[in-house]
Amino acid sequence: MNQSSSIHWEEGGQTCSAVWHSENGIAPHKKLVIADDTLTADDAYHLACEGTAILWRGDFQNARQLLQALVRRIDKPSKKSKRASKRVDPSSKTSQAPSPIDLFNKHRLIQSQRARVLGMLLIECNADHSIPLRRAPDVAIACLEAYGSTSDPYVISMRELLGVISAHEWRKNGVPVLADEEGEPIFIYPHYGVFSPIRGEYLELVCSAPLPQALEAESLAFDIGTGTGVLSVILAMRGINNIIATDLDGRALACAKENIALLNLNSQVEIMKANLFPAGKATLIVCNPPWVPARPSSTLEHAVYDPDSQMLKGFLDGLKNHLLPNGEGWLILSDLAEHLGLRSRQELLEWIDRADLKVISRIDTKPKHSKPFDQSDLLYFARSAETTSLWRLAVK
Repeated sequence: MNQSSSIHWEEGGQTCSAVWHSENGIAPHKKLVIADDTLTADDAYHLACEGTAILWRGDFQNARQLLQALVRRIDKPSKKSKRASKRVDPSSKTSQAPSPIDLFNKHRLIQSQRARVLGMLLIECNADHSIPLRRAPDVAIACLEAYGSTSDPYVISMRELLGVISAHEWRKNGVPVLADEEGEPIFIYPHYGVFSPIRGEYLELVCSAPLPQALEAESLAFDIGTGTGVLSVILAMRGINNIIATDLDGRALACAKENIALLNLNSQVEIMKANLFPAGKATLIVCNPPWVPARPSSTLEHAVYDPDSQMLKGFLDGLKNHLLPNGEGWLILSDLAEHLGLRSRQELLEWIDRADLKVISRIDTKPKHSKPFDQSDLLYFARSAETTSLWRLAVK
């Protein structure tokens, strides 16, 4: 845990301090009040909205309920917004219609403001990750997994702590991603801060795409930006003998190594720290880069947002020099960015062409999660039209 910053407050006539921790990179709060079970949800909401953090000293479960109350208040549309809530088609030609980029930026602003307000409820943890509050759960293992060992007490937001607890449950129970030859589910165990493979449609693409015939002569694949290692697992299950999976993130590398070991795939899969490609060439190179070219607001968003499509461009630009003869590159990519006006299909095709690559084929599928069907979502127009594709690329 990064212990370079501290948070300070007055309590019981004394000046107190603790290590401040925020995965979102939020600076320690300057305005802070001590609160307990006597604080009403309305008063907490007003304090949070005006930028005053609340260090909780009451019952832990009451703090959890207070956070839920804050969620209801911040998500409840005001009377003014209800009157102005007629949905505007972003493809409309009228001058009043917001562009898709405008709607995306508005969505990001709303999410940022929501996170700021909900992040104002704070919890202090002891150096051993225990919580000195009534009815506090035992979160020592969850926090140890997320942050490692600590030597000093620290303060985090209640919202982040609940995220750590939730991530521990994902890691403990696993995510079913595909079935083995007997039809039994195969599980991947995501770590805190590593993108969970819960969107199964892109996994199905990798399961079903035809493998390059050249693998019969050289059964070697690279998995670029492996994350949990899930794509390496699929490639191994499809019979590829040697797979090198790369990532730069320490949490992702640890997560992938654990998943590969749990599935007894160490003889087939090697996990390596690298910026995109390892040394050498492979017959098949797979990459599932972040799908949206925008700046992440936290370390946890790097799996979703790729500023200026840097990872996507890096993969395309380096692919030619790392493919064996008759090899293929598989790019797994959603077109959500295209519907949001953040990247055009023509731009993508030009990047592919400039990298001396050609498209062999493209396999498409539609998302199966709930968001494309939520008409109350500000980005419904884009999510409902989204397609996820596996682009089969080869050297010209």
